[in-house]
Amino acid sequence: MKKNWNFPKAFLFDLDGVLIDSEPLHGQAWKETAALFDLNLTLEQLKLLRGKRRIDCANELVKLIPKTVEAKDLLDRHRPISRQLILRAQAMQGGESLVERCHKNNIPMALVTSSSSESFQIKTTQHKWMNLFSVIVLGDEKLLEKGKPAPDPYLLAAKKLNIAPQECWAVEDSIAGVSSALEAGCYVLFLKAQSEELPKIEDLDQHINLRQISHLKEIDQILNEY
Repeated sequence: MKKNWNFPKAFLFDLDGVLIDSEPLHGQAWKETAALFDLNLTLEQLKLLRGKRRIDCANELVKLIPKTVEAKDLLDRHRPISRQLILRAQAMQGGESLVERCHKNNIPMALVTSSSSESFQIKTTQHKWMNLFSVIVLGDEKLLEKGKPAPDPYLLAAKKLNIAPQECWAVEDSIAGVSSALEAGCYVLFLKAQSEELPKIEDLDQHINLRQISHLKEIDQILNEY
């Protein structure tokens, strides 16, 4: 463990791609939606949508679609497609046991997700362990001015826990999420998918508050070092 990392006073978890294996489903939903507007989203374009709120994703697609289209039209077509797909979302390996460990050891936790309240309810219905979170910050949270990659979601989560962001460990899997948590001042565990290369941000790899992991079980190992 990096020497400057103190034991976390709280964990701030992203949802999609960290605790719930829903990122491929979200990508498929946006790809199918874009196709309805004659846009074939590339893998690189899909990666840029990862970790962002639905409205922010829709606004990105508006820029890419060659004809004039409103974000609302995209969202209206996207909603039923996404709703059906995310019902299939399963827990990420090691996610439930890690959350239960934090709960058992009285480590405060917050869920910090770009998902809307409707989407969150659908994808977590079968995962009762999500009820262990004392704080949940959603993408349509009324107190949230900006979504990821802005620091607002993580700053709000830390504020609700009444713990300084600099004393929290955030677990993220997207560039937008990592940027958000780092800017908020958190220590960040970057769960990087082994099957793909994410775009790089200047100096991100050398950031003293960032550590890359390839599996959630690594967090258990890190905690055992203290």
